[in-house]
Amino acid sequence: MKWPNLKHLHYLVTLHQEQHFHRAAQRCNISQSTLSTAIQNLEEHFGSQLLEREHKTFVFTSLGLDVVARSKVLLQNAGELVEFAQNAGSWDKGQLKLGTIPTIAPFLFQQMIGAFASFLPGITLELQEDTTANLLEQMADGKLDLLVLALPMATPGCKQMVIGHDPFHLVAHEKLSNSIATPVDLKSLPKHSIFLLQQEHCMTEHAVSACNLQHTDLVSSLTASSLYTLVQLADSKLGYTFVPELAINQGILKQTQLNAFPAEARGFREIGIVWRSGTTRMQLFRRVAEILSPLMPIPTLS
Repeated sequence: MKWPNLKHLHYLVTLHQEQHFHRAAQRCNISQSTLSTAIQNLEEHFGSQLLEREHKTFVFTSLGLDVVARSKVLLQNAGELVEFAQNAGSWDKGQLKLGTIPTIAPFLFQQMIGAFASFLPGITLELQEDTTANLLEQMADGKLDLLVLALPMATPGCKQMVIGHDPFHLVAHEKLSNSIATPVDLKSLPKHSIFLLQQEHCMTEHAVSACNLQHTDLVSSLTASSLYTLVQLADSKLGYTFVPELAINQGILKQTQLNAFPAEARGFREIGIVWRSGTTRMQLFRRVAEILSPLMPIPTLS
């Protein structure tokens, strides 16, 4: 059997990502004609059409889309194989491209960097902060190796491992704290007084679900783009918000006049690592889980 050219498969995947021949050629540092020829060579190799072309436009055929999906996996595994061989077969050496979300990154990165320096000195960390949707897309494209996400969350084509629980706390200015019952009774709070993050942040969904926030009339129409903004809103005595313990432990409430109250008994989000199914780096990822779990407010791995 004659194998397809891996470089040509890379060109095909890049073309699918860019949906434009000129941009894809620029990303691959080749000419547009070289890219076009490579795609044609793949079509001849497979004996099937991957693109439907009309003048200067094109669309991927259903087979072309399938080939792209399989090529991503093949290229990712090939990249892992090369890195494994370059590091003389050592799983604890090389580069690790790790991404996490804005409600975790600022409160974990510093500790994570220190932990890797101590326990995985041969691993070079490349860190990325973005929304869950963007991180999963980058992982699917092979741009990231491992994610640290708030769970539960659907992660198609990937596997998950929970490394800790992160309890939510209701946060209020000290002058509003007297109005908060213990244990917390959200129904006693004024309407439209709870501030949440914008919908693209998964913490909003997790906080609503975990803290049993079923009374939507309690939620303010004013939303924030970061935990720091939520804290400032609460510190201005405009209302209340939820802050995860991970952020509180890292001092997000310092230099404020805010008090924190534990939320519902099951008011927490899970934090876990996520990786592509079929990876060859599971030994490394398990070690990463063991290193990160003790950094969680409530570790789940011994």
